[in-house]
Order: sequence, then C-alpha cells, then structure tokens
Amino acid sequence: MNVNKEWITKVIEDIGEFGKTDKGITRLAYSDADVQASDYIINIMKELGMNIRRDEMGNIFGRLEGTDKDAKIVGTGSHLDTVPQGGKYDGVVGVVGSLAAIANLQQKGPLKHPLEMIIFMAEESSRFGFATMGSKAIAGKANLQAWAKAKDQTGLDFPTVLSSHGYDYTNIPKVARTEDEFKAFVEMHIEQGRVLEEDNLTIGVVEAIAAPTRLKVQVKGFADHSGATPMHQRKDALTSAAELILAIEDIAIQHSDEGTVGTVGLLKVEPGAMNVVPGLVTMWVDIRGVDYESISDTLAEFKDEVARIADERDILIVVDVLSSDRPVTLDDHVVDVVEHACRTAGVNYRRMNSGAGHDAMNMAAIAPTGMIFIPCKQGISHNPEESATVDDIYAGIQVLTETLYNLAK
Repeated sequence: MNVNKEWITKVIEDIGEFGKTDKGITRLAYSDADVQASDYIINIMKELGMNIRRDEMGNIFGRLEGTDKDAKIVGTGSHLDTVPQGGKYDGVVGVVGSLAAIANLQQKGPLKHPLEMIIFMAEESSRFGFATMGSKAIAGKANLQAWAKAKDQTGLDFPTVLSSHGYDYTNIPKVARTEDEFKAFVEMHIEQGRVLEEDNLTIGVVEAIAAPTRLKVQVKGFADHSGATPMHQRKDALTSAAELILAIEDIAIQHSDEGTVGTVGLLKVEPGAMNVVPGLVTMWVDIRGVDYESISDTLAEFKDEVARIADERDILIVVDVLSSDRPVTLDDHVVDVVEHACRTAGVNYRRMNSGAGHDAMNMAAIAPTGMIFIPCKQGISHNPEESATVDDIYAGIQVLTETLYNLAK
C-alpha cells in the first residue's frame, strides 16, 4: 500500500461520502452510514493483513502480531461517527492516520510488540446523549443503568439499537480490557481549536485532556397569557433561564485562567408560543476543563446561583447531573516519545492541553496514553466547514509512525 498524500486524500474523501448531505456529514453511531464507513475501513485493515474482531459494543479491533507473543499491545485509533451536520476530519484523521502509520511500519519489518488499531463506537454524544461510549466500555467505565434508558431522537433505546446489529447489551461488561494487556495507546486527532494555527505550528503534543460535566437544568415557572399577566405577577421561566445562562458565562470567565469553560448549547422553551409567558425551560449545560478543582469550584458557584435565582424569582430550578468525567493527565513517558518523534520528523510542535474530550481519555485508565494533534482551519470542528491540510495530516502520520515504532520495536 503506497501511503502518500494522494492516498490519504482519497480515503478521507471516500469516508466523507458516507452520511453526506447538502448540510454536511451526518454519520450517527450505529446508523447505516456508520456501518458503511466501518466496512470500508475494515476492508483496508484486511488489505494490511490485520486480524479483525468486534466486541459487544461494536468496537472494531485490527491486530498485527509482533515477534514476541507475550509482549503487550501498542494501540492506536479513533472514531468514525459524527455529530449531525458535521465535517470530514473529526475522528477520521485518527482512523486514516492509524491505517497509514501501520502501513508504514510494515515497511520497517517485524516489531516486537503487537499493534492493535481500534475504531471506537459512539464517540459523539449526538445519538444517545453519552460521549465516548465505546472507549468507556473498553476501559470498564460503562454506565449500564444509565445507558439502558438512553434513547435517540426517534425513540429507539440503546439496547434495542445494539441488538439490531447483533450485539447483546448484557454482555457489555465483557468488553472491558485490562491494564496488563497494553504497553501504550496513542490517538491522532485534529485540534478542534486555534492554538496550533495561530502559532504556526504543525503538531500538538497533548499532555492533558479536559473532561466535561454535563447538566440538565429545568427552570419551572408558570405559563400565563402574555397580554393579561402584569409583569410583577409573572413567573417567567425563560427570563430566569436567561439570568442563569449569563451567570454560567460569568463564572466560567472567572475560572478561565485555569482552563475552565462553560456553555449552554441547547435550550427548549415550553409551551413555545409568542403570546404565552414561558412556563418551562430545559437547558443543557457543558462545563469542562483540565483542572478538577476548578471544575468543582465552577459547579459549586453555579449551584449557588441556581439557589439565588430560584429564591429571588420564586421559581423552581432542578439540576440533574448527566455525566461527570475527571480531567486526564496523559502518560509522561508516552508524551516524551511523541515529542521525540516530532524532533526526529523535523516538525515544529508544542506541548498543550486538549479542551475537547476524546477516546484517549478513557484508554488512559488502562494504558499509558498519548495524543497527537494537527491543526484545523480556524479551529472549526463539528461543522461542515471543518478542514485540515493534507500536508499537516501527512506530518501527523509521520509523527504517529515514529511514535508507534519506538513503542513497539
């Protein structure tokens, strides 16, 4: 397999056809488009001589044996699913990069350690509301009770979707891998931020990954006629929610020096009529960072604001924690190996943190883990405008190849 820039471009473009619409790429986990993209990659994995297997989450593993049958695995990989109306590069760069790196390594001859490429299922939370589900299961972090209730927008629950693909939800605990299996894991990904582009750098050597805490907040007021209800008698859920949204922004700004951010990305207003005072607002909040203490402080201050606004406006606010992951510091040795690979490849780089969550943060629980970032145009991601140059992808592949070689030789 001739892994050149033309090959890289073709494979990325081919994958981009699965789920392509006039508004971007929608390839939700376990959808027909996701299955088609997975089958396409599996065929390439087979061309590379990998032994293929899938677990009860649908995670795909391609393995090349090493010369030492007792040696630990050196792993790499990423995901293929997208957000609705997403782009071509998020996750896909890591999948294509893993294929290319393994093809490069085959030219170097047999390595001591086996190589394992992983395509993680359901990295995006878009379909079931939970992120990095496949890697969580591999790391033994599956939340079976919560996942059993998870439904997509069509009303299908997660166990039913798994069953339709031939997987048994009750067997998910068997998916978990152990620490004694892996020597290391390395994921390549687009940055999803502007740091590398603004600093005119080619590679980001990731040291830590931010973790999200996600909340569902219901602001319960009272629906009234907009013309007949005086302002002083209203219990307007939307104006209360607006105050709460601004409070989240203000708190996050105060903690921004610690790398913490807060976002309200989705708002549902009921009953949703122009001439009715809103009686119920449901909003979904994402708070994340790389400093666990800062995240905890942000959450505590947010809850204080919830109590204050509820009291002052005489309304009820209910906060449910949907998920709460801890930030992850990546393995010092693997980070050093990635940095050494950058110097060997002659590319400019910097050490940095990841503001987005990735499958690597779960793999870090069972394997010494590292990440390689490449720039994406204007930091845009989860958007049809998402873009990365083939030159940067190619450079990332060279760094990934050298990293895997040094870990597996």
